[in-house]
Amino acid sequence: MKQEVRPVPLSGPYLDEREEELVLEVMRSGRLSLGPTIDRFEELFAAKVGAPYAAAVSSGTAGLHLLCVAAGIEPGDEVITSPYSFAASANCFVYEGGVPVFADIDARTLNMDPAAVEAAVTPRTKAIVAVDIYGYPCELDELRAIADRHGLVLIDDSCEAFGAEYKGAQLGSQGPSAVFAFYPNKQITTGEGGIVTTHSEEEWRLLRSLRNQGRGDEGGWLEHVRLGFNYRIDDVRAAIGIGQLEKLDEILALRSSVAKRYDELLAGLPGVELPCTDDAEHKRSWFVYVIALPDNVTRERVIATFEREQVGYNRYLPSIHLQPYMRERFGFREGMCPVSEDASSRTLALPFFTALDRDAQERVAEVLSAAL
Repeated sequence: MKQEVRPVPLSGPYLDEREEELVLEVMRSGRLSLGPTIDRFEELFAAKVGAPYAAAVSSGTAGLHLLCVAAGIEPGDEVITSPYSFAASANCFVYEGGVPVFADIDARTLNMDPAAVEAAVTPRTKAIVAVDIYGYPCELDELRAIADRHGLVLIDDSCEAFGAEYKGAQLGSQGPSAVFAFYPNKQITTGEGGIVTTHSEEEWRLLRSLRNQGRGDEGGWLEHVRLGFNYRIDDVRAAIGIGQLEKLDEILALRSSVAKRYDELLAGLPGVELPCTDDAEHKRSWFVYVIALPDNVTRERVIATFEREQVGYNRYLPSIHLQPYMRERFGFREGMCPVSEDASSRTLALPFFTALDRDAQERVAEVLSAAL
């Protein structure tokens, strides 16, 4: 009799009765939006990362977009960002007519190479959108020095990096405005949602206005002081976020344990490159566990085996500049960012989430080994 295959999903949230309790409180209060639960969530989050201000929004993408609006990105302005990221890292300024300029990445960290960023600056450059890919902090000080030297705005896309530390301090506490995201595969989730941290009260007030259809601090519900967006988060999602923050230390520890277990299981497996390790200046917050394989042929062979064995995966990450809409709109082509393109052809996300058990990880390792 054939043994039943146990599927291993790619990701999953970590929720329990506490989130249910907090959501029920909001439902019973009748304040489902624009209520005090949002304020409480923002205060708790700001305290966690060490930032004075936080503005919760409907998604990480919304947060990035609002920072581009606040930065004054206009049609024709160039913005430098990473080609090896989720598309929102570039979309956020393309919405405002900005022109993407992609600076290639470091082959080890998969974050932007500061030397490539410096080389990409032109008189038309307006901003840099840095990315902390897969929860590994970017070279924030070097990028900030470049931004300061050329008078550029620096935005930190930390959507995958809540809990990560750079030079001993949490991302979000470093000074540049940062965005975190709460999709269900992130370290913590609100279902959909995101948050912007800032060290500027003026920017914080602007973000709160922009997310709420451009309403001001004063005036009636139908009075709009600027062009804005409906990028609000609601109290139900904020309640889930509070429950998640209460167990943040547990979540981060469990995810780190899952990553360490993969390190042990996959160590020495021929042809498999593991994620880069932490060092004195970079402490990763585990978002996903992404390996690199020798080439695309090998990756596709592994994927075929994973599909047959019902093991979750994803081709993390395609290079943004080679997405069809980017090619069509801006004329990007192969060869522009060779390090990113090479990584995109070989990297693979394995099943990874807070409650992933050891047996499931062992099965992933066995299927991967067999495929290779």
